[in-house]
Amino acid sequence: MDRRAFFKKAAVTGIGAAAATTLAAPALAQAMPKINWRLTSSFPKSLDTIYGGAEDLAKHVAAATDGNFAIQTFAAGEIVPGLQAADAVSSGTVEMCHTCSYYYVGKDPTFAIGTAIPFGLNARLTNSWFYEGNGNRLMNEFYATHGLYGFIAGNTGAQMGGWFRKEINTVEDFKGVKMRIAGLAGRVVEKLGVVPQQIAGGDIYPALEKGTIDAAEWVGPYDDQKLGFYKVAKYYYYPAFWEGGPVIHAFANKEKFDALPKAYQAALQDACAFANTSMMAKYDKKNPIAIRELAAQGTVLRPFSQDILSACFDAAKEVYADISSKNPTFKKIYDDQVAFKKEAYLWMQLSEYTYDTFMMIQQRNGKL
Repeated sequence: MDRRAFFKKAAVTGIGAAAATTLAAPALAQAMPKINWRLTSSFPKSLDTIYGGAEDLAKHVAAATDGNFAIQTFAAGEIVPGLQAADAVSSGTVEMCHTCSYYYVGKDPTFAIGTAIPFGLNARLTNSWFYEGNGNRLMNEFYATHGLYGFIAGNTGAQMGGWFRKEINTVEDFKGVKMRIAGLAGRVVEKLGVVPQQIAGGDIYPALEKGTIDAAEWVGPYDDQKLGFYKVAKYYYYPAFWEGGPVIHAFANKEKFDALPKAYQAALQDACAFANTSMMAKYDKKNPIAIRELAAQGTVLRPFSQDILSACFDAAKEVYADISSKNPTFKKIYDDQVAFKKEAYLWMQLSEYTYDTFMMIQQRNGKL
């Protein structure tokens, strides 16, 4: 090859490569722009499990985008009160929140289905309905009417029924009890004589201590122990028939979510899925330890009687029928979940129930 031709060709190739590099850099920057969002939580930082879900999703989004998509998390009260988190997202005050959908039943009872409704799905079936059933599609059609786009980003598993100052042995014992209880559960137990109160997590202890309320439900042993409820209420009932598998949602402002690059949308969706799985795993690890400690500290564990559960089940059916007759959106989503539940529990009673029951018997007999 001619020496001059070789160097001339090499120079042209080098210039072309340099130009390609120069062109690629701004193209990459355009695909991965610097975006900063704020996320407000409905929970205090002291609850590392439930507040930690927001931190988990923010860390995973940052890692997936080389830090270009940054989500700064704020605890309840740092920007807005905990029960106003979704309102702040709808209005554009913040881009995102981590909260429970059922905190907003005052706007529309359909919000309750997004978290949990009395005698609804357990945690495993909740995931299945949202991910593989119609849950995500139907709920996001509804959330869009409020300027929101929702991701399931946490689950506590079946919760405890709450802390009571006095024993609840019969349905009659519920009459006149002032109880902090969230979502549609308040409307259900109201039929039994309970006076429901909606109070943010951080305000429950002082309300119990002062006697403003007589009972309160929150989550389960680990979180409840941290909040100190055992110091001001003796009786700890189970299960929370209103929260068999409650979802904690991450809500994004829909307009701002739709404007994100597709890669960032996918990163956010994957981060929320991780937060969902991680939260359940944390509770399954921490709750067994906490319940033993609570019992050692004098907490009296009591199951709700079958009569109480049956009365509440019947009351719940009445509540759903009443809402469905007035709210076609609620009816559409509720009916879909009920149809899913009927099929799913046919399988669960053959598989999970029989296996778990056998293993629990072995545990009680000291064989594990």
